[in-house]
Amino acid sequence: MSRSAAPLSPLAPPPGPTRRAADGARRRTSASAVLRSVLEHGPVARSTIARLTGLSPASVTDHCARLDALGLIRETAAPRRSKGAGRPHVPVDLDADRFVACGVHVAVPYTSVALLDLRGRVVAERRLPHAAGTDPERILASAAEGLGSLLTEAEGRIPLGVGVAAGGWVDRDSGTVVEHALLGWRDVAVRDVIGERTGLPVQVDGHARALVNAERLFGRARGSRSMLHLFVGNVVDAAFATHDEVHHGPRSQAGAIAHLPLAGGTEPCECGRTGCLQAELSERTLCRRAREHHVIRTANPVHVVRAAAGGDPVAVRLLVERAAMVGRAARLLLDVLNPEAVVVTEVGVMHRQDCLAALREAVGRRDALVVPSSFPDSVLAVAGGSVALDVLYRDPLSVLPVPAGKSGEPN
Repeated sequence: MSRSAAPLSPLAPPPGPTRRAADGARRRTSASAVLRSVLEHGPVARSTIARLTGLSPASVTDHCARLDALGLIRETAAPRRSKGAGRPHVPVDLDADRFVACGVHVAVPYTSVALLDLRGRVVAERRLPHAAGTDPERILASAAEGLGSLLTEAEGRIPLGVGVAAGGWVDRDSGTVVEHALLGWRDVAVRDVIGERTGLPVQVDGHARALVNAERLFGRARGSRSMLHLFVGNVVDAAFATHDEVHHGPRSQAGAIAHLPLAGGTEPCECGRTGCLQAELSERTLCRRAREHHVIRTANPVHVVRAAAGGDPVAVRLLVERAAMVGRAARLLLDVLNPEAVVVTEVGVMHRQDCLAALREAVGRRDALVVPSSFPDSVLAVAGGSVALDVLYRDPLSVLPVPAGKSGEPN
């Protein structure tokens, strides 16, 4: 009678491929922690990184060597010895001059294309109006061509990949805009189209989730353990992150708040109800009301802000009233999710203190940080690029930059 195999101890290391996968996951997590520490504290000594991350000095040294070989970080000064014996301390920092993340944001009136450095700063940006309509093939082809032009002008910057952000229902896993009612898009394979035209790896996500990641990496609410982002443009949607993870839900449908009812709302919605968030708060509604009061003649919400800055009392009233309604919407979400920080992307709140004050008064909560977007002058450009940068900072060892001479220009 043969002896049966002894059962595995629950504390024993997993065998074969399972253990290799676990080791790989640990390496990715550790490399991410090291690169995030350099982003937040650089120039920074390796010994400080070890203290901040809890990794061993040997592990930090190994990861810094790998990140240096990839060209993501660099040493920033000649070695300096401390008193007495010991190894020299050589600070490291991001190499923000070599690589760029390409960003595409598809809004209703135009598409933004941009290049961002590793600190999330906009290196170059261009807006491409949808003058010929919103056909997805035409818009995505124009975006790819626009990125190619920016890269040509970027004097040797190497693209790491493309991030695409849009409103509506965006499925991150398939890289598809499942539905964007205002653009008339349904099941648009954005990742495939942009990837084919640029030759670069492409990631796609909803713009509210993209901006949560931008704030998490580069914004003033960085370090918050939980964060709500409320995006109020032509599209109104939200995103929630906790413990450094953005909630997507099945098929990335989380954050769809367009048809949540807002008490006191008067705008009819296409769904047949009155006072839905998007109908009530969208920029199209703001601009229509401003035109009705002869404040502007356009459909550009920035013109309402300019009119308010010029002293137009009706423009001021429209913006402050809208900010207060946004605050009430934020309060609803706050009561459900209870985040540490609330970030609001809304044109009045980003540019006027009276709007920010009205927002905070309507929120009425002192236990949460309520702030405007950290990127008031480039929020859409940052949204697209941050989709790609989030991938970099989560798994820097997987980055395979395009070699010099293959700059990702459209085919």
